[in-house]
Amino acid sequence: MYEEYWGLKEKPFENTPNPRFLYYSPQHEEVMSRLLYIVKENKGAALLTGVFGCGKTLLGRTLLKELDQDVYRTAFITNPYLSYEELLMHIVHNLGGEPVGANKTDVLINVILEKLNEILVNNMRDGKRTVIIIDEAHVIKDKRVWEEIRLILNFQLEDRFLLTLLILGQPELKTMIDGNKEFAQRIAVKSHLANLTQEETKQYIIHRLSVAGRNESIFSDEAYQLIFAKSGGIPRRINHICDLALLSGSGEGVTVIGKEIINDVSSDLE
Repeated sequence: MYEEYWGLKEKPFENTPNPRFLYYSPQHEEVMSRLLYIVKENKGAALLTGVFGCGKTLLGRTLLKELDQDVYRTAFITNPYLSYEELLMHIVHNLGGEPVGANKTDVLINVILEKLNEILVNNMRDGKRTVIIIDEAHVIKDKRVWEEIRLILNFQLEDRFLLTLLILGQPELKTMIDGNKEFAQRIAVKSHLANLTQEETKQYIIHRLSVAGRNESIFSDEAYQLIFAKSGGIPRRINHICDLALLSGSGEGVTVIGKEIINDVSSDLE
């Protein structure tokens, strides 16, 4: 709607996990480096936490894009609010396994586990590595599910894991996992995504505008400062504010978005 007005090829502030728009702040670079290390060195499991809207899912999607699809077989679980049986069936399905039942009452748990083990072993024999990412894992409240997820890491040989498990979620997830000492000991790396700083917020906005085809400045310095203040440096909130600001600015016919427009659209969001 406003792309032509601002000289954009596409909307720069969509809240979708598009790897093309990932802004590598120093902490994002560090987290990505850690996750790639865990996967490529076959270290078993890693934990990534962060507040709602900080970009965990985007990092996970970007990580998968970084992996050679000829080498890695992946499963990205976006809704883990399931029973253990349903979660396992979902993992098997995402890894390309044939359906083992329509729902958890159709099959025994050992049948699902045998199918998963078969997939993992076949991947290994074919020279493939298996990566499972569980996003929004903080919604898992059943302790039995966590215990059974831990047991997935028992799929291993004497010298290597048969899979790499990456667990993403909000900050309370770390407390949940730390409460299960046996599971916590299986986590090789724990990382946390904090809010962007004021300067990072500015660079984040500039980066996304550039990816969308606009290199000239659109926001004033005061607007950048106010966006940071209103968003708290959380990318999802930044996107909301900037998207509405571009729409409002095009409607008003301005050439630069100032703090007045940011105040107006921010009050709408609040």
